[in-house]
Amino acid sequence: MRRVLPLLCACLLLAGFAWPDGGDALGRRLVAPGGVSPLLPGARIEQAIARLPHREGHVATSAGVELFWRAFDPGAYRLDYAYRPDGSERGRMDFSLDFAVPDAAPVAPRGTVLLLHGWMMDGGSLLPWSLQLAQAGYRTISLDLRNHGRSGAAPSGYGLREARDVADAVAALRERGEIVGPLHVMGVSYGAATAIFSARELGLQVENVVAIESFDNAGRAIRDMVPHLLHKAPESLAQQFTHRWLRWQLDDAALERAIAGASQTLRLPLDGVDVGTALAQVPGCVLLLHGSDDAHVPVAHGRALAAAAPRARYIEVPGEDHISLPMRLDLLAPTVIDWLDNASPARHCPPPLALSDPANQRNA
Repeated sequence: MRRVLPLLCACLLLAGFAWPDGGDALGRRLVAPGGVSPLLPGARIEQAIARLPHREGHVATSAGVELFWRAFDPGAYRLDYAYRPDGSERGRMDFSLDFAVPDAAPVAPRGTVLLLHGWMMDGGSLLPWSLQLAQAGYRTISLDLRNHGRSGAAPSGYGLREARDVADAVAALRERGEIVGPLHVMGVSYGAATAIFSARELGLQVENVVAIESFDNAGRAIRDMVPHLLHKAPESLAQQFTHRWLRWQLDDAALERAIAGASQTLRLPLDGVDVGTALAQVPGCVLLLHGSDDAHVPVAHGRALAAAAPRARYIEVPGEDHISLPMRLDLLAPTVIDWLDNASPARHCPPPLALSDPANQRNA
């Protein structure tokens, strides 16, 4: 769903970079996304949002970053959503979405879910999840992370710096009365790693975490994703040219230069961005979801996270990949909602509800 494709688009857009050194070009893209995923149907999402009652604004963080937020209240949205894969990489993110505009009668939220998007996405990319959870009784608040959407620019942190931003945003939104009841954090890919770091930062303020296809280590994720993207079948003549140039430019040595250069520019060793260590320190209940066919952030990352934090609950979903899994509301939503309803670190973190399609899931 739109947020769900973190570093994928980062690499697909390398064609516009300076020619002399692909490693330098990729390094600059790793420092800041510098664009929006072409897979994101932004105009359609904004048209849908314009029909809906919502609140939005900016909050300032201690690092001086202005973060954009958007809130939807609980209501009878009567969501009509369908994921529509057509077999092509570009069409894999397509979906239909319709809803009713709820009446103005206020409904007391049963809690608040903070939604965090992926690389080169924004909070609007999680609109289907925002409405799905809102009609289940939760107030939903999406954040545009630094360098994304309508938020300000600042050095990327691969979840670490963004977690401090999230903690500042939570404090500001709580003061404004936007966060009510138990607080839950849900993220996809880059946003999933940020959700885990944020839950560690916020401690007991966060009741539950849902992390969909998070990476375990930032440097390792880049080493896994870039070669995969370079060997994907190109869909156009322009992509064929781009892929040939990138494969020629981005050998293993260039990839290592890119990671080292980005680490130096950010003053953040990307190989030291260890999500598993943070996960083991989260006091709340954590549900990890990962597709077995994920080639962008391979399933080994999800398994490593599960091994790093035995208290976390892990569901591996056969047949789903990095693009499709977050779009499978039909498959995931009942389990996610049941988790938010029933998991509580003050009581216990129970085994998650089995996914709605038993043929398509494996609990671990």
